[in-house]
Amino acid sequence: MLWGDFATDWQPVQAFGDHVPGRTFLAYATAIWLIVSGAALLRARTRRAGALGLAIVYSVFAIFWLPRLYYVPHFFGFNLPRLIGVLDGLGQQVILVAAATMVYQLQPAGNAREEPMLGSIAPIAFGLSTIAFGVAHFTGLASVAPLVPAWLPFGAGFWAIVTGVAFILSGVAIVTRWLAALGARLLALMLAIFSLLVWLPQLFKFPHEQAAWGGNAYNLAAVGAALIVAGWCSSGQRPIKSGVL
Repeated sequence: MLWGDFATDWQPVQAFGDHVPGRTFLAYATAIWLIVSGAALLRARTRRAGALGLAIVYSVFAIFWLPRLYYVPHFFGFNLPRLIGVLDGLGQQVILVAAATMVYQLQPAGNAREEPMLGSIAPIAFGLSTIAFGVAHFTGLASVAPLVPAWLPFGAGFWAIVTGVAFILSGVAIVTRWLAALGARLLALMLAIFSLLVWLPQLFKFPHEQAAWGGNAYNLAAVGAALIVAGWCSSGQRPIKSGVL
């Protein structure tokens, strides 16, 4: 909200053109939507509505990535690293949609009919997106490695590969439902380490940059999403009655 614009590293509204009508207004409206929906998650009575609101807005963010699935091959030909990069960006929104969908499904709905398809699609979408993150570490190693703190042993390339493998293994565990809860918890732990080692220092280096704040906010949301998936998997994927996730 402070910048009056979208965080384009995660919400590439520019894919629809350089001059989106009402872009500033839409950015403010989206910020308010996110704040209200996020606040609604904090109360059991409003959690289902908040989850629905977040699922909708993150679905819109995911749509922002779709034009690039056309533009990338159209302008660059079949460029696997670039296509994987688009899928990586798309997946970053899909995992939040999946987590919000799980929260929505887990809340008591009174006399409302449950949506059983959500229980099968959401974890698969989350897991496939996580696998895409891992593949992106290999196809985009040159851009991932510089994010690794220089003081870590074994070199940046080593950790870029290790974390890529970890993403893939976590995604496979979630998709196959084999050690899915453990895979999601370890994924949350790895993302939390990313927050401490990669994103938090960005706030001190670039305190006036939207990307630094957006990256921290997104990564924390991803940690929460992974924990939601872990809870979903460990609960047997059944709606709970207490109203607390």
